This record gives sequence, structure tokens and C-alpha cells, in this order.
Amino acid sequence: MTSPNKAITDRTFEFAVRIVKCKVLDESPGVAQTLSKQLIKSGTSIGANVEESQSAQSTADFVNKLEIALKEAKETRYWIRLLMATEIHARKSFIICSRGN
Repeated sequence: MTSPNKAITDRTFEFAVRIVKCKVLDESPGVAQTLSKQLIKSGTSIGANVEESQSAQSTADFVNKLEIALKEAKETRYWIRLLMATEIHARKSFIICSRGN
């Protein structure tokens, strides 16, 4: 489990690693594959934007990068909810992935 005392860059990187490693996102045919790719794109983009914010050229640039990361996090939550609600992947699989297994 991720410690709340860890830097946001570390936590978002670890989240991206869990998304990439999540076995429910293996190459599935059709709709499942499309939704899984969307989840991987948005789920890994969060950390990329947080990391990029660390080299911001101004306060406004810093805030903008973090706002983009927030939007990506909300999109990621949407894709997870959609995958679970449509039962394309078993809910249990997402619980396992959320624990970092």
C-alpha cells in the first residue's frame, strides 16, 4: 500500500506501474481492448503530468500541469467505473490490481 507521506511523484509513478501491470488489461479483443487502452493512457498520464510539473517555468505552468493531472485522474476513474459496471472485467480483478498485485 502506498504511504500518504510519499511524494506525489512517487505515488503517481507507482499508480502508473500498477495500471501497466494489471493483468485484466492484457490484450483483450474488441471493446475490452479499446477501454483498456484508454485506461492505460489516462492512468499513466497522471504521473507524467505530475513529473512534468516539477520543472514548471512558472507558478501558472505548475498549476496547469497539476490541473491536467487531475483531469487525467478523473478520466481514469471513469474508465475503471465503466469497465466494472459493464462487467467486461471482473470486479475482483480490479480490486486485486488496486492492491498492487
